[in-house]
Amino acid sequence: MSRLATVFYAIGGVLIFFLLAPLLIFVATTDLNYVLKYGFDEEATSAMYIGMLAATTSTLILLILGTPLAYALARYRFPGKGLIEAVIDLPLAIPHGVVGIMVLLAYSSRAPLGTLLANLGMRIEDSFWGIVFAMVFVSVPLAVDTIKEGFDMVDPEIEYVARSLGASELMTFMKISLPLVTKHIITAALLSWARAMSEVGAILVVAYFPKSINVLVMERFWTYGLEVAKATAFPLLITTLTAFTVVRVLGGRK
Repeated sequence: MSRLATVFYAIGGVLIFFLLAPLLIFVATTDLNYVLKYGFDEEATSAMYIGMLAATTSTLILLILGTPLAYALARYRFPGKGLIEAVIDLPLAIPHGVVGIMVLLAYSSRAPLGTLLANLGMRIEDSFWGIVFAMVFVSVPLAVDTIKEGFDMVDPEIEYVARSLGASELMTFMKISLPLVTKHIITAALLSWARAMSEVGAILVVAYFPKSINVLVMERFWTYGLEVAKATAFPLLITTLTAFTVVRVLGGRK
């Protein structure tokens, strides 16, 4: 290893330490008796179920709507494409509390769009669907960008050969393109799910109830203090770290 590489690794190590220190201290200082008492009590278990169900629902929505969009962005040129790509990445730049206000203004039952949704049984404010909408909004960039990266890596010539042999454009997409990006779709699903599970700011604004695990952790921190909040958050941390580990394993496969 060269001297320059050694120096760069040392400098980068400061940032790695900055990231690892809170995680290691969190795990090392968490009382497992508290975890059993507060992390798996009835309220925490119910909140975890709501959070996981909402995250799974938001991920399915993103895969259904985001996969065709990712393919279109990867394969076609059209006016406004750059603007659409910018809009997709917009949630990365907006503070999460502001996201909650925006979602509430646009989709609450008092808004025109929200009235339509409410008539369809999807009332947003203080509801399960409010949690889902907030999760979808913040997770869009991870889902669409990851799947688009997969389609970008597929050689268009493969699709052209299928078309030349008589396959329709839709058949080519379903039988050729989509299977080739399976790993990217799985990665996008896991990243989106983990991102949804970690969201709290937007959910606090849109849907404090029914109480998801993210909101419960904050509520217990405000009410009971750090130790109880840590114990409540511990199962959530393990869950999201597991999803992240799976993503890294999949990403490392050739």
